[in-house]
Amino acid sequence: MSQVVIIGGGPVGLGLSIDLARKGVTSTVLERTGTVHHIPKGQNLTQRTGEHFRAWGISERVRAASPVPPEFGNAGIVCYGRLLSEYHYDWFQRSRVRAYYFAENERLPQYNLERILRDRVADFAEITLIEGARVTDVSQVEESVTVAYRMEDGADHALSAACAVGCDGARSLTRDCAGIESEVDHEGPLMALLVFRSRELHDLLERYPGKSIFNVMNPDMDGYWQFLGRVDLDGGWFFHSPVPAGTTHDNFDFKAFLYRMAGAEFALEFEHIGFWDLRISHARDYRNGRVFIAGDACHSHPPYGGYGVNTGFEDVRNLGWKLDAAFKGWAGDALLDSYSAERHPVFKSVSTDFIGRMIEDFRCFTREYAPERDRAAFEAAWRRRASADDADVTEFLPHYAGSPIVAGAVGARSGARGTHRFAAEAGFHLAPKKLPDGSDLWDALGPGFTLMNLGEDGTVSMRFAEAARARNVPLRVLNTPDEGLRKAYECATILVRPDQFVAFSGDGSNADADAIVARATGA
Repeated sequence: MSQVVIIGGGPVGLGLSIDLARKGVTSTVLERTGTVHHIPKGQNLTQRTGEHFRAWGISERVRAASPVPPEFGNAGIVCYGRLLSEYHYDWFQRSRVRAYYFAENERLPQYNLERILRDRVADFAEITLIEGARVTDVSQVEESVTVAYRMEDGADHALSAACAVGCDGARSLTRDCAGIESEVDHEGPLMALLVFRSRELHDLLERYPGKSIFNVMNPDMDGYWQFLGRVDLDGGWFFHSPVPAGTTHDNFDFKAFLYRMAGAEFALEFEHIGFWDLRISHARDYRNGRVFIAGDACHSHPPYGGYGVNTGFEDVRNLGWKLDAAFKGWAGDALLDSYSAERHPVFKSVSTDFIGRMIEDFRCFTREYAPERDRAAFEAAWRRRASADDADVTEFLPHYAGSPIVAGAVGARSGARGTHRFAAEAGFHLAPKKLPDGSDLWDALGPGFTLMNLGEDGTVSMRFAEAARARNVPLRVLNTPDEGLRKAYECATILVRPDQFVAFSGDGSNADADAIVARATGA
């Protein structure tokens, strides 16, 4: 019998199964369909997501499958009014924060990524993937969860496990069955998704070398984006835009709409025309008893800035090690509760500080400035925007500074906004530095917790090791007395969690090792 039932075999559910399998935890993944969709989405993958790929052993497969090679570029541009505007500036330059992560960012359509994840799932005996299984009910008692599902042939089945995780999307049945309420934070217009091929558009956009995503700030959209992205370098494109309420396939001229967006006509062939409602919704909690939710089941939002699948993957990296700890007996009573306590404020911040802020920023700018009203004022304001820091990338730093299981600063709050730096700070992602012998720190980190002792006091390592042994907590001790590392990380002692976030940093000589380990494991 599997220890976990995962409901939904998309990228998030498959990622969780792999994360658990690497730790020896068994799972059964129930996926409704047996085919992978061909709608391009979830392409803008961050360096942090690249770290997940590295942890799951698929980095090389992802890089090989990308239809946009890294030498082309994976950056964006904002254009005013139309795509071929004289007013534009660079945007979403993820390379600006590359130094703070252990991996590269990637660009890969979600359907390609799902194939890679499915292939990786097949490498693990710990994972059972059942396709064509439509989940009909999720129920729980004190000791277990039962998931009922119906196969395509009409046969009904049920699985019992220690817990279940719903990775079943914005309309999550798991969330509903668990009684977890979801709130709508923002509702916007009807949106169209157009997938098309046009080599002529590729040629037109050669004026923007190395750009893969294009954000048109159209005043008529009232702050909402017209967003164009490359699927490949052979004329594959996807495009999101608000459209009038009541728009259908048959009553709207989508070619003319694209021509107006671009500012030029070009030959194209549509592959898909679809619609979706722009909405930001957020579950009030990510757990009820033995039932958890992750990915879009927790947080649903428009594809603004690549926060969707990246946020979902971070959900499962956070949850995976905590479930493992619970199964192996070293999780304190509060550890599983910390999943929601850490991840919930992060997406709340994504919604407010990034997606909502972007919409309001575009709305305010287009209402206040227009070249046809006052060109000089518009151009001065546009230059200020163009020279400003790329905050959508440089300030996007999900962290758990206010988490109950990290020894963070008093009064700190968790969120998605921060400043990238090498200094190790409790609740924040550990930035990489080469070890004194030139080796990669990533490879030196343990699969459980890692104590980085950068000072000369060897008793620090002994006290933390003893505290971990007393609680059966897996701990790798990395004794690296080095002045350069101490200066870079601005401390002598760092306790790193299994998900590469910092549980404690400071002067370990005066630290209560047992209290720190107890807190980090939810005891």
